[in-house]
Amino acid sequence: MVSADIRVKGERVGFEIRDIATGRQGILAHKEGSGPRVGSYHVNLADLNNIGVTAIRNALNSELVVIDEIAPMEFKSPEFIRAVEEALDSDKNMLVVLHQKSSHPLAERIRREFRVYTVTHENRERLVSEIAGKFD
Repeated sequence: MVSADIRVKGERVGFEIRDIATGRQGILAHKEGSGPRVGSYHVNLADLNNIGVTAIRNALNSELVVIDEIAPMEFKSPEFIRAVEEALDSDKNMLVVLHQKSSHPLAERIRREFRVYTVTHENRERLVSEIAGKFD
């Protein structure tokens, strides 16, 4: 599962959500709409649950679970939290992007139980091969 900016005329107006295994995509959050708010965005729980949660659960049938990212918007969905906990409880290798400042209990669990890398402009190129080597 990955998320990316939605931009209109250079301005970010929302975020898309995409299942990298199937290509299914939807709207994670948008400035217009309804749903729980995070900053100026409304979280689209339907797409987060239907695409994001399904992607994580389906990834449990593969060798590697990739989640980009776990942040305040994703924490608005109890289903998403449960799916991530299921993945953490599995024996699967995981590559997770975690919002640096999150203090949610799930984020704290990830920090306690897993190796965490802080990506900077100086180390981001080097970290690609270092992290990829962990999954050989």
